[in-house]
Amino acid sequence: MIARFVRHLIGEDFALRRAFPRAVRARIAAAIAEQERRHTGELRFVIEGGLAPGQLLRGQTARERAVELFARLGVWDTAANNGVLVYVLLADRAVEIVADRGIHARVGAQAWEVICGEMQRRFAARRFEEGALAGLQAAGDLLATHFPAAPGSVNPDELPNEPLLL
Repeated sequence: MIARFVRHLIGEDFALRRAFPRAVRARIAAAIAEQERRHTGELRFVIEGGLAPGQLLRGQTARERAVELFARLGVWDTAANNGVLVYVLLADRAVEIVADRGIHARVGAQAWEVICGEMQRRFAARRFEEGALAGLQAAGDLLATHFPAAPGSVNPDELPNEPLLL
């Protein structure tokens, strides 16, 4: 418990900006835009260095925080119920994906867990950009399979493409 407090409260903001500098965040935003041209879903990428003391005292997990952000950021509120939140909590070295009911019903939890696991492996090797882009590609592939964009149609961008740093 104390080790988790220390990880979350000391140095994680610096680690966040070192792992995901501005140029990497720009490439993530571009990758999201590229993926969203292939399907009618929405991808949202959130990176958090560490949780606040109150969250830590409550024992909030990365999964619980991801679900909270999924609701707060309106990822659940897409027209086709096919929004996907990719959440990275650096202090816990955790990746969570929360998918809206439209895509989750077609894909299932195991597919998202596989993507999270692959991202975590790459992050553990300090290949943050590679892990983020691979995860977005894999999520985009699932969305394109189940919610393909119609040729020549206009696909409204319902959520921001830029990664959110917390």
